[in-house]
Amino acid sequence: MNKDIQFLKELQNELKTLDHDSQAAQRFWSIGDYKWIRTSDDDAERFSVHLPEEGEDYELESYLKDITEDGNLSSEALEAMEDIECEISALDWIHEYVDNGADLIPEREDHHIYQDTMFLTKAEAKQHIKQNHYHYTKKVHTYAMTAWRAPKVERLLNILESFDWDSIKDNQYIL
Repeated sequence: MNKDIQFLKELQNELKTLDHDSQAAQRFWSIGDYKWIRTSDDDAERFSVHLPEEGEDYELESYLKDITEDGNLSSEALEAMEDIECEISALDWIHEYVDNGADLIPEREDHHIYQDTMFLTKAEAKQHIKQNHYHYTKKVHTYAMTAWRAPKVERLLNILESFDWDSIKDNQYIL
């Protein structure tokens, strides 16, 4: 029990001294990151290419760079690659030299908050990112959230932040 009380005292101190990250009380942290989602051509920040023969999607610029560096292209394909000026001409080139069923996918980068992530402290969220970095992109970050209109969460966090844990340290008859 003394270990539990010590844990609660340390948590209380950490909660009292946390950066609020521009959030009102009661706050907790989640994990935020970015992912590429399909969008309209007008909103596209980048294009990917879908190659049905491979059953794969690739970011278009990276794909063109990688396929050039592979060294498996004919001199004719390499020469024709010099005429690529935009996504449409890139798709035309891919149709002719790689996969005639290829299709462009317009995408934009979208911020999202990972479900099933909740941390009482920012330090704990950062530690989670450090230990699980391989699940996320290089843009992963802590994301502060407010438990808005959640009276039980508010009461619990108020207790954690304000209770005098020393008052029960030696009391064996806690009701």
